[in-house]
Amino acid sequence: MTTSNGVDDEKRATLRRFAALGAASPLAGLSESAAADTGESDARDAIAGYLSTTPGAHFSKIRDDLQLGTGETQHHLRRLEELEVIERYRDGDYKRFVPAGRFDEFEKQVLGYLRRETPRGMLIELLRNPAATGGDLAAVLDVSPPTVSKYAGELEDEGLLSREDGYAVERPETVLVLVVRHADSFGDAARQLARNADQYLTYNG
Repeated sequence: MTTSNGVDDEKRATLRRFAALGAASPLAGLSESAAADTGESDARDAIAGYLSTTPGAHFSKIRDDLQLGTGETQHHLRRLEELEVIERYRDGDYKRFVPAGRFDEFEKQVLGYLRRETPRGMLIELLRNPAATGGDLAAVLDVSPPTVSKYAGELEDEGLLSREDGYAVERPETVLVLVVRHADSFGDAARQLARNADQYLTYNG
């Protein structure tokens, strides 16, 4: 039998915390009504709530953070897609998920790269310091220059970065808004940027 400090209780607390966010969503009624007869509302609302705070999360992260089983996660994600509460998109080897109708294709690509440690660090540092060079980025992020160059090439190919004259974030205000809005899900550097966001709101590019 699971004790009050057991895994099941921890899982229920996690689901309830994110379900409260999901229940506040304008689309919550779709999830709740579909799950009412099967008692699955908490799990579905938890996924909806989780994705409202962590858009662009991939399957494994959703499953692990919400402490759900693989089959359980697949089932609920599929049903939420059918109800048009969430949508999925392909990002390389990942299947990522966002609330439906909230993000355009550029924003989805940005979210995917913000979910990866080194590209996220590069984008955040370039928002803070648009004059940063490849060497500067490597030093700040404690990675090799070839690693910076590799990800810079990927970001350029996806239309997120220009390398015509140094490194420049494309649509920087859009990227900044995404970082600030979901800073808690991106870590300390994003939270620090968010605290000082008013310094970076005006761009000439």
